[in-house]
Amino acid sequence: MGAIKSDLFTRKQNELAAMARVLAHPARIAILQYLLKKNACICGDLVDELGLAQATISQHLKELRLAGLIQGTIEGPSVCYCLNPKTWKKYRESFMQLFQELDETSCEC
Repeated sequence: MGAIKSDLFTRKQNELAAMARVLAHPARIAILQYLLKKNACICGDLVDELGLAQATISQHLKELRLAGLIQGTIEGPSVCYCLNPKTWKKYRESFMQLFQELDETSCEC
């Protein structure tokens, strides 16, 4: 795959693409759905819930944390994760704006 020429696109387009990349893995979607379902901070239940190796889950948690979708707090030897409502709102608004623009566009094909 070639390099992305991000300078050809607007800041907003690049941000939306970065958001989409974070959400583009089924394990990350499963992690987010589990956190949403529990509606609480989770400390280590993910390995049993998802059936993935701890190292794999840790890597996906890292990506979600770097994107700001989740936040973690250290409790003893483990890190507990929960959703970050501020970033969730930003993601929702950004994608809703895109979908709204698409809904308002008519196609003649």
